[in-house]
Amino acid sequence: MKILIRGAGDLATGIASRLYGAGHQILMTEIAVPLTVRRTVALSRAVYEGSAQVEEMKGVLVKDQAGAEQVMENGDIAVVVDEKAVCCEWFRPDVIVDAILAKKNLGTKITDAPFVIGVGPGFTAGVDCNCVVETKRGHTLGNIIWRGAAIPNTGVPGNVAGYTIERLIRAEAAGILEPKAKIGDYVEKSSVVAVTGGVPVYAQMTGIVRGMLQPGVQVSKNLKIGDIDARAEISHCYTISDKARAIGGGVLEAVTGFERMKDEFAIVVLAAGAGTRFGGNKLNALVRNKPLYEHTLERVEAFSAFPAYIVTGSEEIAREAEQKDIATVWNKEPERGIALSLTLGLKKALEDRPGLKGILFTVCDQPGLDTSTMQQIFRTASRHPGSIVCAGSGERTGNPVCWDRTFFPKLLTLEGDEGGRQIMRKYREKVKIVQADPEELKDIDRREDLI
Repeated sequence: MKILIRGAGDLATGIASRLYGAGHQILMTEIAVPLTVRRTVALSRAVYEGSAQVEEMKGVLVKDQAGAEQVMENGDIAVVVDEKAVCCEWFRPDVIVDAILAKKNLGTKITDAPFVIGVGPGFTAGVDCNCVVETKRGHTLGNIIWRGAAIPNTGVPGNVAGYTIERLIRAEAAGILEPKAKIGDYVEKSSVVAVTGGVPVYAQMTGIVRGMLQPGVQVSKNLKIGDIDARAEISHCYTISDKARAIGGGVLEAVTGFERMKDEFAIVVLAAGAGTRFGGNKLNALVRNKPLYEHTLERVEAFSAFPAYIVTGSEEIAREAEQKDIATVWNKEPERGIALSLTLGLKKALEDRPGLKGILFTVCDQPGLDTSTMQQIFRTASRHPGSIVCAGSGERTGNPVCWDRTFFPKLLTLEGDEGGRQIMRKYREKVKIVQADPEELKDIDRREDLI
């Protein structure tokens, strides 16, 4: 797959190493003046050196699409100065990994690519990315978070050989950096390791200088300009760290799971109900300042890897859906019940993609449903072929529901307004429930439900 990694520092390079080893095509973006401390193991070095070798990978600085395509065709990693990731417009990545590590999201959206991974604090799975990978040292390092966020930034670096804050070398004054110790040098505590803005910077501990910013770079006071490693293993200065490999492993796991799913599922939105109990067109009712149906369309937009269809009789809803690349399937007979919408959507999806392994059916009147719940349904369905996977609470089942292809013939025989519930009751042993907050499962049936 084509993967864009935002950032090319040492942790981003560790991520690239895992993905490169798995055979993916990689483009990395950087800022014009990288501030990577562990630059000997970072492809960001290519920005000011033209190219950078880290273990088996070579990163090459490129200026445009043609250059990037040539480098990737040669089997290397392209690095481009592109702070805003404008290259997405021509690269059209399957996956974006935001590994800038700014401790906050600098603009990445869940809709920027078919699959988006946030690395570290500042991202929330199901909101601005599909999942988050934990970066804090400890028992959960490299874990994939499918709901919620990473551990917040504490401002205290991880413990390495009994040292935390002492490991850091920080600028004593704003100005030009003049390193007095090189990466790989052994230094004693209180020795001068650099000068910033004409002011000496002293080591806070004894060990090997594992990282140091490039000479001549402009720095601000208190900026991290280097680090010291008490383990004093010189090889650590030139190889990807255990932390970077663990984070890279988490990213690779998430990417591999997505790759397995991306051509196997479709989404069908059911939006053709007559609104009898509501007493009118409920899908246009305002919920949190937007029409009810828009909440569902926005969630579906986060899964652009899957073909999506909306079954409706509304011209307005169809127009809005088309703008989000959701194809319209017309149902002008809503009085015949939900089964008609279900079968119409199923037939169209199979007409376009006969080899689909599953289809997720979602209704248009669940404004509280979390995008991360849909993500978990797809992941569960991918790992458990032959199952019916739905959102629910405890033993209670609800929408959405992802049906394995083995049930398609049975779904096509449905009639009336019960939908697939009768099949779920008959094959209860095949049902797997993804636990969701009860508020997510609430639908809008009557006007009083809006309150």
